[in-house]
Amino acid sequence: MTGWIRVCALDDIAPLGSRVVASSQGDIAIFRTAADQVFGLHDKCPHKGGPLSQGIVHGNAVTCPLHGLKIGLKDGEAVAPDKGCAKTFAVKLDAGEVWLQLK
Repeated sequence: MTGWIRVCALDDIAPLGSRVVASSQGDIAIFRTAADQVFGLHDKCPHKGGPLSQGIVHGNAVTCPLHGLKIGLKDGEAVAPDKGCAKTFAVKLDAGEVWLQLK
């Protein structure tokens, strides 16, 4: 799988939890939803730089632990009325393993 790196087993991330991957592009937060979907976002809130990986995952969004900004996990966009965007990263599940694409 060119450009893809294995992060961990899905079971290594608690439901509604996250895992941080250090990369040359900055820290990347890998999130797991209650439905076992996985998403990757730059681990920095666009509002004031808070660590999104320490936020609360709900549905397909995460709430920044510093000021409550809600970010969509699918597209990285702030949920209205908030504004801003966190960079997204491709993440996939394969045979119970979480993979992250770094370009």
